[in-house]
Amino acid sequence: MIRLSDIRIKISRITPDNEKEVLKREILGRLKIKEEDLLSFSISKKSVDARKKADICLVYSLDAEVANEEHVLKKTGGRDVFPTPAVIRPDLRFGSEKLRHRPVVTGMGPAGIFAALILAQNGYRPIVLERGEDVDSRVMKINDFWDHGKLDPESNVQFGEGGAGTFSDGKLTTLINDPRCEQVLREFVSAGAPQEILYKNKPHIGTDLLRSVVKNLRQSIISHGGEVRFRSRVTDFITRDGEITALEINGEEILECNVVILAIGHSARDTFEILYKRGIEMIPKPFSIGVRIEHPQEVIDRAQYGSEAGNPMLGAADYKLAYHSKSGRSAYTFCMCPGGYVVAAASEKGHVVTNGMSEYKRDGVNANSALLVGVSPEDYPGHHPLAGVEFQRNWERLAFQLGGSDYRAPVQLIGDFLNDRISTGIGS
Repeated sequence: MIRLSDIRIKISRITPDNEKEVLKREILGRLKIKEEDLLSFSISKKSVDARKKADICLVYSLDAEVANEEHVLKKTGGRDVFPTPAVIRPDLRFGSEKLRHRPVVTGMGPAGIFAALILAQNGYRPIVLERGEDVDSRVMKINDFWDHGKLDPESNVQFGEGGAGTFSDGKLTTLINDPRCEQVLREFVSAGAPQEILYKNKPHIGTDLLRSVVKNLRQSIISHGGEVRFRSRVTDFITRDGEITALEINGEEILECNVVILAIGHSARDTFEILYKRGIEMIPKPFSIGVRIEHPQEVIDRAQYGSEAGNPMLGAADYKLAYHSKSGRSAYTFCMCPGGYVVAAASEKGHVVTNGMSEYKRDGVNANSALLVGVSPEDYPGHHPLAGVEFQRNWERLAFQLGGSDYRAPVQLIGDFLNDRISTGIGS
């Protein structure tokens, strides 16, 4: 297989209908081969270069299977034409002692799902404890919350099968370069995610598709010998001589175990408190807090793509902004959802939290993004390791009150926010 990189195609030359033919012609030209010598090809990477609005390009890396590969490489090989690198399969290190009990994974968000999946695939038969419900039951609970303000503290946007990401954008971007990332993407595709996540520069699945994907991942865990238990909240950690011996579930059941993987996410505050009481060492950490900012998607498309806004090869545009003040604080955007929605995401009664959500097509009228500022332990009330949690709760309670105490978030027009006045109406 031959890798061809940095193939730049002007956006005016390519459409969804002719993409395959255009790429094939590029391969034939670069490798100087006849069409019958190109046996197959696939996209390895695909990104948009919109730095020059008048000259927007799609940038590809392609893998081509050709006849007489060695001869073709000798003739055309170089910086942008070379043998396709071998796929690195991460090595797993196995222990030498037999486990006394099945390993337990607490939480079924992304971390919990993949921890359980790897364990199950390697014969460890994990037990997954998820405090929330399966994704289908969860959808009904969340719709009831969004429509009628009925919050279930155990089954909501934060808790349940798939974690908070199930009701987000399903973004799969990462800043780390680790061979396990590709393994994660391939597992998603095997579970029904779009093939394009393997090569797009900014891959995403979309909340509408992700719901079936996480169900398929659950079935894979079960088919490999794992067990998934919903409505199973860990209410205590039982230890002996500094080692875990059992978990208490729902205040009733005792589950013996000696290996526990915590994949509880950032909203399981009651679990943090239990761990603290059990003597687990903790320190406060900095995080970010802010609002969701929303604007018409067409405005973002024009800003990023100019006259090519709306081109189906580009899709809905995104953005990422940051500002560093002289005071040392930074404001920045995060989790931008093109063509998406701002949704209520509370998991505690009397608190308001918002999140952003996009479906696969990202074809909603508006875009939104988190607009955040960093906070540090110096900003928290007191010096307790969990003081940051109380800091969060304070702002969430205030938002609940300002929104009318019915889980609707307070809303303000940007112009009014900048001019420190109350909005009397809302935008479109």
